[in-house]
Amino acid sequence: MTKRLRFLLPSVLFCFGTSALAAEPVLYYGGDILTMEGEKPHYEEALVESEGRIVYLGSLAKAREKFDNLQNKDLQGKTLLPGFLDAHSHMYNTGLIAQLANLLPPPDGPGANFNSLVTTTKKWMESAEGKFIIGKFGWVLANGYDDSQLSEKQHPTKDVLDKISSKYPVLIMHQSGHLASVNSKALEVGGYTKDTKDPKGGLIRRLADNSPNGVLEEAAFFNLLLPIVATKSDAEVQQRSIELAQVEYAKNGYLTAQDGRTTADATSALERAARDKSLFIDVVSYPDIVWNKSAVKPEFYNSERSYVNRYRIGGVKLTLDGSPQGKTAWLSSHYHMPPEGKPLDYKGYPIMSDEMAIKHINTAFKNKWQIIAHTNGDAAIDQYIKAIKVAKKSYGYDDHRSVMIHGQTLRKDQIPDLVDLGILPSLFPMHTFYWGDWHVESVLGHPRADYISPSRDVVEAGLTVTSHHDAPVTFPNSMRVLDATVNRITRSGKVLGPDQRLTPYEGLKTLTQWAAIQYFEETSKGTLAEGKLADFVILSNNPLKVEPLTIKDIKIVQSIKEGHVVYSN
Repeated sequence: MTKRLRFLLPSVLFCFGTSALAAEPVLYYGGDILTMEGEKPHYEEALVESEGRIVYLGSLAKAREKFDNLQNKDLQGKTLLPGFLDAHSHMYNTGLIAQLANLLPPPDGPGANFNSLVTTTKKWMESAEGKFIIGKFGWVLANGYDDSQLSEKQHPTKDVLDKISSKYPVLIMHQSGHLASVNSKALEVGGYTKDTKDPKGGLIRRLADNSPNGVLEEAAFFNLLLPIVATKSDAEVQQRSIELAQVEYAKNGYLTAQDGRTTADATSALERAARDKSLFIDVVSYPDIVWNKSAVKPEFYNSERSYVNRYRIGGVKLTLDGSPQGKTAWLSSHYHMPPEGKPLDYKGYPIMSDEMAIKHINTAFKNKWQIIAHTNGDAAIDQYIKAIKVAKKSYGYDDHRSVMIHGQTLRKDQIPDLVDLGILPSLFPMHTFYWGDWHVESVLGHPRADYISPSRDVVEAGLTVTSHHDAPVTFPNSMRVLDATVNRITRSGKVLGPDQRLTPYEGLKTLTQWAAIQYFEETSKGTLAEGKLADFVILSNNPLKVEPLTIKDIKIVQSIKEGHVVYSN
C-alpha cells in the first residue's frame, strides 16, 4: 500500500480480524440472528462459524455442547444477518471518484450553487488529493453537480468553469454520470468547436452561434473522458481506486460488490488486484459488451461462476439509454418539461438502434453470458424486451437471469413481459429521495413520477427484485437504500408512490437472498444456513423492529467476510 493511499483511507478498522485467523470456531449469540430464509422473518439463538463457513445454527446450549474451544462473540443486543450483495454499481469508479473534488448537493456534499462548485473545486486543487490527480491526469476533475439541486436550476456552462481555471482543462461530472460540464480549455483540448458534429448517442449543447456551451451529454461526454482515464490511470491510481472502493463498500455492509460497466483499464486493474490477492471483498465485473467484451475470458469467467482470489466476471453490460434526471433517458411519452432548447414533445434518445441491441444481446445469449442492461426509460425497456425475445428464440439459454438495471419508468404493461422472459428487475428506489421531487416537478410529473421503481408491483408479479445504489451516482449507503425501498420519502418529505413500498423484510431480501439469486450465488450467499459462506453484517438495530422512518439511522457495526472482520465501527 502506498504512502498516499494510507493518507486517503478513512479512519476505520480495516483488517482481517483475529477471530478469522484462529483455528477455533466462533460462536455468535446475544442478539437477533436473522437468517433471511423463508417468506417470514426467522431467527436463531446462536450461530457458529468455522474456517469461513457457517457450521451451526440453533440453540445456544446445543452449540456449546457440540463445539469445543469456542470463541465467544456476544452481540450485546445487536442484529446479525447475511452480508449484503451490491445489486448494481460501479465499484472501480467509486474508488476513482472518491479522489476527485466532491460537488454533490447537500446532504452528501457542498454543491448548492455555481459559486460552491467553483470554490470547492479550487480548494480541492490545492489539496494533496487534488495535486495528485492533476499531476497524474493533467486535468481538474470533479464529480457530482446536479442541476436539479443547484439554486440556479441550470447546468454550469464553460463560462462558470472558466472561473476555476484557464490553465488546466476542467471537467465536472453530473451526479447521474451521463452528462458533464467543461471549461473552454477542455473544449479546446477535446477539439469541440462549432463545426463539431454531435456524436452518435450523444449531444453537445450549444450557444446561438452553434459553438459548444460546455455541457456534454452521453457519448459527447464519454468520448472526452474515457481516453483520459484509460491513458492516464497508472498502477498507483488504480490501486488507490480499488482499495478506497473496498473500504467504502465494506463499511456499508456490502461484501459482494459489482463493477457494472467495466472498461479495459478497470479490467486490467481488477485482474491485477486478483492476482496480487489484494481484494478483501468479492467483486463481480460486467465488462461493457460494446467496448470490452474481449475481457470475458476463461481465467476469470466460467460456467461455475467461481472466483479467482475474490474476483470473477459475471457477464456483460449493455447501455441502452441515459439518465431520467439528466433528461437523456429514452421515454415513450415526452418529458414533463423538456430541457432548454428542446421541443415540447422531446422524449430523450436511444444509445443504439434496435438492430444493434439485438446483435449485442444475441452475442451474450450465444456465449451463455449473463447480460445486465441499463434501461431507465420505458422505450429503452421496450427495446431490451424485444431483443431478449429474439435472442431467446435464437439461442435458448433458459436460466439466463438477464437483468433490467434501473427501470425507472417501467410501465405496468411491461411487467408481464419481464415475467415471461425471465428478466430480473434491479430497481433504483433511492431516486425517490434524491430526485423524487424533481421527477414530479420537471421530469415526469404525476402520475408517472409516482410509479418510478415500482417495487411492489414486480414483487406481486412473482419477480425476484433487487434494490441498488448505483455508486458513484449515490454513496453505497445500504441503510439509505433500504430506507428508500421501504419508505419512498422525497427530499421535501413527501411519500412518492406509497403503493409501491416494500416491507422492511422484503427490503432486506433485495439486499441479501434476492441479490444472491441475481448473481447465481444463492447456494453460498444471501441467507444464513449451514454450509454457506460466513458473510455477515452486524447492525446497531434490527430494521424489522424499529420505526421504518428511522431505518436510515441504523449503523453498520461490523462487516465480516468469510469470518474475517473487514470493517468495524
